[in-house]
Amino acid sequence: MEPILLLVHRIPFPPNKGDKIVSHHLLRYLAARYGVHLGTFIDNPADAEHVSALEELCASHCVVALHPRAARLRSVVGGFLTGEPLTLPYYRSAQLQRWVEATITRNNIRKAVVFSAAMAQYVERRPDLHVVLDLVDVDSAKWTQYSERHTWPFSFIYRREGVKLLAVERRAATQAAAIVLITRGEADLFVRLAPESKGRVHVIESGVDIDYFAPRDDRASPYAAGEAPIVFTGAMDYWPNIDAVCWFAREVLPQLAQQRPDARFYIVGMNPAKNVRVLAADPRVSVTGTVPDVRPYLQHAAAVVAPLRLARGIQNKILEAMAMAKAVVASSAATGGVTAVPGVDFETAGDAEEFCRKVLAVMRPEVAGAMGRRARARIVADYCWERNLSAFDKLLEPSGCRADIAGRSLNAR
Repeated sequence: MEPILLLVHRIPFPPNKGDKIVSHHLLRYLAARYGVHLGTFIDNPADAEHVSALEELCASHCVVALHPRAARLRSVVGGFLTGEPLTLPYYRSAQLQRWVEATITRNNIRKAVVFSAAMAQYVERRPDLHVVLDLVDVDSAKWTQYSERHTWPFSFIYRREGVKLLAVERRAATQAAAIVLITRGEADLFVRLAPESKGRVHVIESGVDIDYFAPRDDRASPYAAGEAPIVFTGAMDYWPNIDAVCWFAREVLPQLAQQRPDARFYIVGMNPAKNVRVLAADPRVSVTGTVPDVRPYLQHAAAVVAPLRLARGIQNKILEAMAMAKAVVASSAATGGVTAVPGVDFETAGDAEEFCRKVLAVMRPEVAGAMGRRARARIVADYCWERNLSAFDKLLEPSGCRADIAGRSLNAR
């Protein structure tokens, strides 16, 4: 098969958090059509056991161990000394750069998919490559949002990162044949921030493994009898998730418990931060940490919540819960890219009082059942990985970069 270079900032195995879910399915899609040469990092030693899985999918791969503490030091020192965004030196590796150059030459590679702006530094001196840059979200905007919710000195660091990273995103986009964002809102934002990219920005939406995330009659409940579990899922060392569950536990749950004494808030996800773990001092809160399978927690939940106050792109946690035929109550920030209809396929809420009211409403079995069935139908209709990722087929051909992509993945204007 024709060779292609794929650069991803984190090993796309296992697909257990947002960016890895997207890159995992992207790798599988490309591997069915190209000889994929994958360059990536491991930032969690536990992921090392998954390197062998790459051999089944890739023509070759280079996996560089990234030690977060050393990378953060390199990031701060390098970033402030050179004026770069801290993200670039964090993901900079001479070993990976040598592998990229040698692999391109050895295999006569002419096409590349670059997943995140941080990885564009490895091909910025290769004008001979046809590059599709998959930004997923406008990452620079995330850092700017972080700055607004933190105090000095972090507010300064995050604001600086937003400005510096946007410059990198714009430079990388200028050198790419096509730029991909995951939602219409993210695409429109990037065109406003980088108007020179207009005409080369495309929307390719996410997907859900609808066979894996599906309710089953033989799946046992992990909950105690007599409790009404309200569930949040996600990586619990990620600041927006931490902020969301802390807010819900302190502002919404006490109101809920007044009307539903059987309500119990389950925080399901790996690496819970200290300020998440302390929430379990409340007997109405359970912090599970890593679980072998999130599906039982979703299937047997009375309601699923996603009260994120800062979110970009599409939240996989919402799509997966909907695929499991669950009623979801989420913030408007978390649902901006979802094609489903609020009030029909899921519910949105703003302040604590509205969250309480909406969660209580969907906890009624007849409401939850009807909304859950509509939710799964929406996911099946709109979030097929194979169909959505097929948009890459045209973008990887020089003649297709400026053409509109079928369906909802339209060239941004």
